Amino acid sequence: MSTMHTINDLGLTDRNGSGCACGHDHSQATDDAAPASESLVTTDLAVSGMTCGHCVSSVTEELSALDGVESVSVQLNAGGVSSVTVASAVPLDTDAVRATIDEAGYALVEL
Repeated sequence: MSTMHTINDLGLTDRNGSGCACGHDHSQATDDAAPASESLVTTDLAVSGMTCGHCVSSVTEELSALDGVESVSVQLNAGGVSSVTVASAVPLDTDAVRATIDEAGYALVEL
């Protein structure tokens, strides 16, 4: 499955020069910083049957409960095949992913 990235220019500008509207300096790492992305395994999935934000929440919640999952991102294609990206500390078991998506009421699509 190919990965699609979309960048939208929202016309936002940095008025205070800090790089963040909250004014905090986020340039220094802290002890509670997220793990480096190099250590995460990214799994791209195609899921059919999702039609709304509630569907996205259901799939995200179910996949997030799998061992090792750090984050779930969904690009909803209402009524079609949606793209789901899962970042995990370890490779995901395909059967567990399929069962989890089925349990949520949707279907994993083979591409």
